[in-house]
Amino acid sequence: MKIAELHIYSHELPVKDGPYTMANAQVWSLNTTLVKLVTDTGLIGWGETCPVGPTYAESHAGGARAALAEMGPGLIGTEILPLPVHRQMDKLLNGHNYAKAAIDIAVHDALGKHLGISVATLLGGATTDKIPSYYATGVGEPVDIARLAAEKVAEGFPRLQIKVGGRPVDLDIETIRKVWEVVRGKGIRLAVDGNRGWTTRDALRVSRECPDIPFVMEQPCNTIEDIQMIRPQVGHAIYMDESGVNLNAAVTAAGTGLVDGFGMKITRIGGLQPMRAFRDLCEARNLPHTCDDSWGGDIIAAACTHIGATVRSDLLEGVWLAQPYIEGHYDTQKGIQINDGHISVPTGSGLGIQPDESNFGAPVESFA
Repeated sequence: MKIAELHIYSHELPVKDGPYTMANAQVWSLNTTLVKLVTDTGLIGWGETCPVGPTYAESHAGGARAALAEMGPGLIGTEILPLPVHRQMDKLLNGHNYAKAAIDIAVHDALGKHLGISVATLLGGATTDKIPSYYATGVGEPVDIARLAAEKVAEGFPRLQIKVGGRPVDLDIETIRKVWEVVRGKGIRLAVDGNRGWTTRDALRVSRECPDIPFVMEQPCNTIEDIQMIRPQVGHAIYMDESGVNLNAAVTAAGTGLVDGFGMKITRIGGLQPMRAFRDLCEARNLPHTCDDSWGGDIIAAACTHIGATVRSDLLEGVWLAQPYIEGHYDTQKGIQINDGHISVPTGSGLGIQPDESNFGAPVESFA
Protein backbone atom coordinates (compact mmCIF):
# COMPACT_ATOMS: atom_id res chain seq x y z
CA MET A 1 0.00 0.00 0.00
CA LYS A 2 1.44 3.33 -1.11
CA ILE A 3 0.67 7.03 -1.03
CA ALA A 4 -1.27 7.85 -4.21
CA GLU A 5 -2.54 11.37 -3.42
CA LEU A 6 -1.94 14.17 -0.93
CA HIS A 7 -4.34 17.08 -0.44
CA ILE A 8 -3.53 20.06 1.80
CA TYR A 9 -6.25 22.22 3.39
CA SER A 10 -6.25 25.48 5.32
CA HIS A 11 -8.92 25.91 7.99
CA GLU A 12 -9.62 28.66 10.51
CA LEU A 13 -10.24 27.87 14.21
CA PRO A 14 -11.55 30.96 16.07
CA VAL A 15 -10.77 31.05 19.78
CA LYS A 16 -13.92 30.82 21.89
CA ASP A 17 -14.22 33.83 24.24
CA GLY A 18 -10.82 34.98 22.95
CA PRO A 19 -8.17 35.97 23.12
CA TYR A 20 -6.09 33.13 24.54
CA THR A 21 -3.13 34.76 26.28
CA MET A 22 0.33 33.35 26.95
CA ALA A 23 3.57 35.05 27.98
CA ASN A 24 4.67 35.58 24.38
CA ALA A 25 1.46 35.51 22.39
CA GLN A 26 -2.19 36.55 22.32
CA VAL A 27 -4.39 34.78 19.78
CA TRP A 28 -7.98 35.33 18.62
CA SER A 29 -8.02 32.76 15.82
CA LEU A 30 -5.64 30.08 14.62
CA ASN A 31 -5.11 28.71 11.15
CA THR A 32 -4.74 24.94 11.07
CA THR A 33 -3.34 22.82 8.24
CA LEU A 34 -5.01 19.53 7.35
CA VAL A 35 -3.62 16.67 5.27
CA LYS A 36 -5.78 14.17 3.42
CA LEU A 37 -3.69 11.17 2.36
CA VAL A 38 -5.18 8.74 -0.19
CA THR A 39 -3.60 5.32 -0.67
CA ASP A 40 -3.44 3.33 -3.90
CA THR A 41 -6.11 1.05 -2.37
CA GLY A 42 -8.51 3.96 -1.85
CA LEU A 43 -8.11 4.28 1.93
CA ILE A 44 -7.96 7.79 3.39
CA GLY A 45 -5.83 8.98 6.30
CA TRP A 46 -6.07 12.40 7.93
CA GLY A 47 -3.35 14.50 9.59
CA GLU A 48 -3.15 17.98 11.08
CA THR A 49 -0.71 20.59 12.39
CA CYS A 50 -1.66 23.89 14.02
CA PRO A 51 1.04 26.21 15.41
CA VAL A 52 -0.11 28.74 18.03
CA GLY A 53 0.87 31.71 15.91
CA PRO A 54 4.40 32.56 14.75
CA THR A 55 6.03 33.35 18.12
CA TYR A 56 5.20 30.39 20.38
CA ALA A 57 7.73 28.15 18.62
CA GLU A 58 9.80 28.00 15.44
CA SER A 59 6.72 27.29 13.34
CA HIS A 60 3.84 29.06 11.64
CA ALA A 61 0.86 28.11 9.49
CA GLY A 62 2.32 29.36 6.23
CA GLY A 63 5.54 27.51 6.93
CA ALA A 64 3.67 24.24 7.46
CA ARG A 65 1.97 24.46 4.07
CA ALA A 66 5.17 25.52 2.32
CA ALA A 67 7.02 22.55 3.82
CA LEU A 68 4.24 20.14 2.87
CA ALA A 69 4.25 21.51 -0.68
CA GLU A 70 8.02 21.00 -0.83
CA MET A 71 7.71 17.35 0.23
CA GLY A 72 4.43 16.47 -1.47
CA PRO A 73 5.60 15.40 -4.94
CA GLY A 74 8.41 13.27 -3.51
CA LEU A 75 6.09 11.39 -1.16
CA ILE A 76 3.84 10.01 -3.89
CA GLY A 77 4.55 6.28 -4.22
CA THR A 78 6.05 5.92 -0.71
CA GLU A 79 5.01 2.84 1.25
CA ILE A 80 2.42 3.51 3.98
CA LEU A 81 4.64 2.62 6.92
CA PRO A 82 5.89 5.16 9.48
CA LEU A 83 9.63 4.53 9.16
CA PRO A 84 9.85 4.63 5.33
CA VAL A 85 7.70 7.76 5.27
CA HIS A 86 9.84 9.55 7.87
CA ARG A 87 13.06 8.60 6.09
CA GLN A 88 11.65 9.83 2.80
CA MET A 89 10.51 13.11 4.37
CA ASP A 90 13.99 13.62 5.85
CA LYS A 91 15.52 13.07 2.40
CA LEU A 92 13.18 15.65 0.92
CA LEU A 93 13.41 18.35 3.60
CA ASN A 94 15.66 19.08 6.57
CA GLY A 95 13.84 19.95 9.81
CA HIS A 96 10.26 21.29 9.82
CA ASN A 97 9.06 18.56 12.20
CA TYR A 98 5.74 20.29 12.74
CA ALA A 99 4.87 19.92 9.04
CA LYS A 100 6.13 16.33 8.84
CA ALA A 101 3.91 15.45 11.81
CA ALA A 102 0.76 16.03 9.73
CA ILE A 103 1.93 13.40 7.22
CA ASP A 104 2.95 11.05 10.03
CA ILE A 105 -0.50 11.26 11.67
CA ALA A 106 -2.23 10.65 8.33
CA VAL A 107 -0.01 7.59 7.74
CA HIS A 108 -0.94 6.13 11.12
CA ASP A 109 -4.63 6.78 10.43
CA ALA A 110 -4.49 5.06 7.03
CA LEU A 111 -2.38 2.14 8.28
CA GLY A 112 -4.72 1.54 11.21
CA LYS A 113 -7.70 1.47 8.85
CA HIS A 114 -5.87 -0.94 6.54
CA LEU A 115 -5.11 -3.32 9.41
CA GLY A 116 -8.47 -2.82 11.11
CA ILE A 117 -6.90 -1.66 14.38
CA SER A 118 -6.72 1.60 16.33
CA VAL A 119 -3.76 3.96 16.28
CA ALA A 120 -3.28 3.20 19.98
CA THR A 121 -2.85 -0.48 19.09
CA LEU A 122 -0.36 0.46 16.36
CA LEU A 123 1.60 2.38 18.99
CA GLY A 124 1.88 -0.61 21.31
CA GLY A 125 -1.55 -0.95 22.89
CA ALA A 126 -3.81 1.16 25.06
CA THR A 127 -3.56 0.73 28.83
CA THR A 128 -6.98 2.31 29.42
CA ASP A 129 -10.08 3.50 27.59
CA LYS A 130 -10.19 6.85 29.42
CA ILE A 131 -7.30 9.18 30.09
CA PRO A 132 -6.86 12.29 32.25
CA SER A 133 -6.79 15.72 30.66
CA TYR A 134 -5.68 19.02 32.15
CA TYR A 135 -6.77 22.61 31.79
CA ALA A 136 -4.48 25.52 30.88
CA THR A 137 -5.77 28.84 32.16
CA GLY A 138 -4.05 31.49 30.06
CA VAL A 139 -2.41 34.57 31.63
CA GLY A 140 -4.86 36.76 33.54
CA GLU A 141 -5.65 38.69 36.69
CA PRO A 142 -4.96 36.66 39.86
CA VAL A 143 -8.56 36.66 41.13
CA ASP A 144 -9.90 35.71 37.70
CA ILE A 145 -7.47 32.82 37.30
CA ALA A 146 -8.23 31.56 40.81
CA ARG A 147 -11.95 31.63 40.05
CA LEU A 148 -11.38 29.75 36.78
CA ALA A 149 -9.19 27.22 38.59
CA ALA A 150 -11.97 26.53 41.09
CA GLU A 151 -14.44 26.01 38.24
CA LYS A 152 -12.17 23.54 36.48
CA VAL A 153 -11.54 21.57 39.66
CA ALA A 154 -15.32 21.28 40.08
CA GLU A 155 -15.55 20.02 36.49
CA GLY A 156 -13.25 17.13 37.34
CA PHE A 157 -9.88 18.12 35.90
CA PRO A 158 -7.15 16.34 37.90
CA ARG A 159 -4.43 18.78 36.82
CA LEU A 160 -4.25 22.52 36.19
CA GLN A 161 -1.66 24.43 34.24
CA ILE A 162 -1.37 28.09 35.24
CA LYS A 163 0.06 30.32 32.52
CA VAL A 164 2.44 33.03 33.73
CA GLY A 165 5.08 35.38 32.33
CA GLY A 166 5.16 38.43 30.10
CA ARG A 167 4.32 40.78 32.98
CA PRO A 168 5.70 41.78 36.42
CA VAL A 169 6.59 38.61 38.30
CA ASP A 170 4.78 39.91 41.40
CA LEU A 171 1.50 39.29 39.58
CA ASP A 172 2.57 35.75 38.75
CA ILE A 173 3.39 35.02 42.39
CA GLU A 174 0.04 36.45 43.47
CA THR A 175 -1.73 34.30 40.88
CA ILE A 176 0.02 31.14 42.03
CA ARG A 177 -0.87 31.82 45.66
CA LYS A 178 -4.52 32.61 44.93
CA VAL A 179 -4.87 29.45 42.84
CA TRP A 180 -3.29 27.40 45.63
CA GLU A 181 -5.82 28.81 48.09
CA VAL A 182 -8.71 27.35 46.06
CA VAL A 183 -7.14 23.98 45.09
CA ARG A 184 -5.22 23.09 48.26
CA GLY A 185 -6.26 19.77 49.76
CA LYS A 186 -8.23 18.70 46.67
CA GLY A 187 -5.62 16.40 45.16
CA ILE A 188 -4.99 18.66 42.19
CA ARG A 189 -1.64 18.49 40.45
CA LEU A 190 -0.41 21.98 39.59
CA ALA A 191 1.91 23.15 36.83
CA VAL A 192 3.11 26.73 36.44
CA ASP A 193 3.96 27.34 32.79
CA GLY A 194 6.19 30.28 31.89
CA ASN A 195 6.19 29.56 28.15
CA ARG A 196 9.77 30.91 28.11
CA GLY A 197 8.50 34.19 29.59
CA TRP A 198 10.59 34.44 32.77
CA THR A 199 14.19 35.52 33.20
CA THR A 200 16.35 33.26 35.35
CA ARG A 201 16.00 35.90 38.09
CA ASP A 202 12.19 35.65 37.92
CA ALA A 203 12.21 31.86 38.02
CA LEU A 204 14.49 31.80 41.06
CA ARG A 205 12.38 34.37 42.86
CA VAL A 206 9.14 32.47 42.26
CA SER A 207 10.61 29.22 43.55
CA ARG A 208 12.12 30.92 46.62
CA GLU A 209 8.91 32.80 47.49
CA CYS A 210 6.59 29.81 47.01
CA PRO A 211 8.42 26.94 48.74
CA ASP A 212 5.18 25.72 50.33
CA ILE A 213 3.31 25.24 47.05
CA PRO A 214 3.99 21.89 45.28
CA PHE A 215 3.92 22.91 41.62
CA VAL A 216 6.09 21.85 38.70
CA MET A 217 7.79 24.68 36.85
CA GLU A 218 7.25 24.18 33.10
CA GLN A 219 9.61 25.85 30.62
CA PRO A 220 10.19 28.84 32.88
CA CYS A 221 12.93 30.42 30.75
CA ASN A 222 13.80 30.73 27.11
CA THR A 223 16.79 28.45 26.58
CA ILE A 224 18.32 25.19 27.71
CA GLU A 225 21.23 27.23 29.07
CA ASP A 226 18.79 29.17 31.27
CA ILE A 227 17.41 25.91 32.65
CA GLN A 228 20.93 24.64 33.29
CA MET A 229 21.65 27.81 35.25
CA ILE A 230 18.62 27.63 37.56
CA ARG A 231 18.43 23.85 37.86
CA PRO A 232 20.66 23.52 40.98
CA GLN A 233 19.01 26.50 42.69
CA VAL A 234 15.26 25.99 42.46
CA GLY A 235 13.20 24.01 44.93
CA HIS A 236 10.60 22.88 42.40
CA ALA A 237 10.62 20.23 39.70
CA ILE A 238 11.41 21.55 36.22
CA TYR A 239 9.66 20.30 33.09
CA MET A 240 10.89 21.02 29.57
CA ASP A 241 8.38 22.09 26.95
CA GLU A 242 9.36 24.45 24.11
CA SER A 243 13.07 23.57 24.35
CA GLY A 244 12.25 19.94 23.58
CA VAL A 245 12.44 20.68 19.85
CA ASN A 246 13.15 17.10 18.75
CA LEU A 247 13.89 13.62 20.01
CA ASN A 248 17.60 14.38 20.31
CA ALA A 249 16.91 17.29 22.69
CA ALA A 250 14.70 15.04 24.81
CA VAL A 251 17.35 12.32 24.92
CA THR A 252 19.96 14.85 26.05
CA ALA A 253 17.71 16.43 28.70
CA ALA A 254 16.67 13.04 30.08
CA GLY A 255 20.16 11.56 29.97
CA THR A 256 21.84 14.48 31.73
CA GLY A 257 19.19 14.85 34.42
CA LEU A 258 18.42 18.38 33.28
CA VAL A 259 14.67 18.03 33.85
CA ASP A 260 12.18 16.09 35.96
CA GLY A 261 9.63 15.67 33.17
CA PHE A 262 8.32 17.03 29.90
CA GLY A 263 5.42 18.79 28.30
CA MET A 264 5.68 17.28 24.84
CA LYS A 265 3.84 18.24 21.66
CA ILE A 266 3.28 15.64 18.95
CA THR A 267 3.82 18.08 16.10
CA ARG A 268 6.94 19.60 17.67
CA ILE A 269 8.69 16.24 17.86
CA GLY A 270 7.58 15.24 14.36
CA GLY A 271 4.55 12.99 14.80
CA LEU A 272 3.49 9.76 16.42
CA GLN A 273 6.51 7.70 15.34
CA PRO A 274 9.06 9.86 17.22
CA MET A 275 6.51 10.41 19.99
CA ARG A 276 6.46 6.65 20.53
CA ALA A 277 10.24 6.65 20.95
CA PHE A 278 9.95 9.61 23.33
CA ARG A 279 7.36 7.76 25.40
CA ASP A 280 9.67 4.76 25.73
CA LEU A 281 12.61 6.99 26.65
CA CYS A 282 10.56 8.58 29.43
CA GLU A 283 9.51 5.18 30.72
CA ALA A 284 13.14 4.01 30.76
CA ARG A 285 14.13 7.11 32.78
CA ASN A 286 10.93 7.17 34.87
CA LEU A 287 10.05 10.68 33.73
CA PRO A 288 6.44 11.94 33.73
CA HIS A 289 5.20 13.82 30.69
CA THR A 290 2.18 15.09 28.82
CA CYS A 291 1.04 13.95 25.37
CA ASP A 292 -0.55 16.94 23.71
CA ASP A 293 -0.19 19.62 21.08
CA SER A 294 -0.16 23.37 20.71
CA TRP A 295 -3.64 23.65 19.12
CA GLY A 296 -5.88 22.01 16.53
CA GLY A 297 -9.17 20.20 16.04
CA ASP A 298 -10.39 16.61 16.21
CA ILE A 299 -7.54 15.11 14.18
CA ILE A 300 -4.77 16.31 16.49
CA ALA A 301 -7.02 15.64 19.49
CA ALA A 302 -7.48 12.03 18.41
CA ALA A 303 -3.74 11.56 17.83
CA CYS A 304 -2.91 12.96 21.28
CA THR A 305 -5.51 10.73 22.91
CA HIS A 306 -4.28 7.56 21.20
CA ILE A 307 -0.63 8.05 22.19
CA GLY A 308 -1.66 9.18 25.68
CA ALA A 309 -3.61 5.95 26.15
CA THR A 310 -0.40 3.94 25.65
CA VAL A 311 1.64 5.76 28.32
CA ARG A 312 2.23 4.09 31.67
CA SER A 313 -0.50 5.57 33.85
CA ASP A 314 1.78 6.82 36.63
CA LEU A 315 3.89 8.74 34.10
CA LEU A 316 1.04 10.36 32.16
CA GLU A 317 0.66 13.96 33.31
CA GLY A 318 -2.37 14.34 31.08
CA VAL A 319 -3.47 15.16 27.55
CA TRP A 320 -4.28 18.78 26.78
CA LEU A 321 -6.79 19.49 24.02
CA ALA A 322 -7.84 22.75 22.39
CA GLN A 323 -11.43 21.45 22.32
CA PRO A 324 -12.69 23.60 25.25
CA TYR A 325 -11.40 26.72 23.49
CA ILE A 326 -12.90 26.19 20.01
CA GLU A 327 -16.38 25.74 18.56
CA GLY A 328 -17.59 22.60 16.82
CA HIS A 329 -15.99 19.39 15.57
CA TYR A 330 -14.67 17.99 12.30
CA ASP A 331 -16.63 14.82 13.09
CA THR A 332 -20.00 15.71 14.59
CA GLN A 333 -20.65 12.11 15.68
CA LYS A 334 -17.29 11.04 17.13
CA GLY A 335 -15.50 14.34 17.78
CA ILE A 336 -13.04 14.21 20.68
CA GLN A 337 -14.37 15.76 23.88
CA ILE A 338 -13.34 16.26 27.49
CA ASN A 339 -15.93 15.09 30.01
CA ASP A 340 -15.36 15.36 33.76
CA GLY A 341 -11.74 16.23 33.10
CA HIS A 342 -11.08 13.02 31.13
CA ILE A 343 -11.07 11.90 27.49
CA SER A 344 -12.51 8.66 26.15
CA VAL A 345 -10.18 6.91 23.72
CA PRO A 346 -11.79 6.76 20.24
CA THR A 347 -13.00 3.37 19.12
CA GLY A 348 -12.76 1.99 15.61
CA SER A 349 -9.79 1.66 13.27
CA GLY A 350 -7.20 4.35 12.68
CA LEU A 351 -7.81 7.59 14.54
CA GLY A 352 -11.43 6.59 15.06
CA ILE A 353 -12.89 9.79 13.58
CA GLN A 354 -14.18 10.72 10.14
CA PRO A 355 -13.79 14.43 9.35
CA ASP A 356 -16.45 16.08 7.22
CA GLU A 357 -14.17 17.52 4.55
CA SER A 358 -16.93 19.73 3.16
CA ASN A 359 -16.11 22.06 6.07
CA PHE A 360 -12.60 22.62 4.76
CA GLY A 361 -13.32 23.96 1.28
CA ALA A 362 -11.05 23.24 -1.67
CA PRO A 363 -7.47 22.05 -1.10
CA VAL A 364 -4.78 24.71 -1.29
CA GLU A 365 -2.36 22.12 -2.72
CA SER A 366 -2.82 18.66 -4.24
CA PHE A 367 -0.31 16.06 -5.37
CA ALA A 368 -0.85 12.78 -7.24
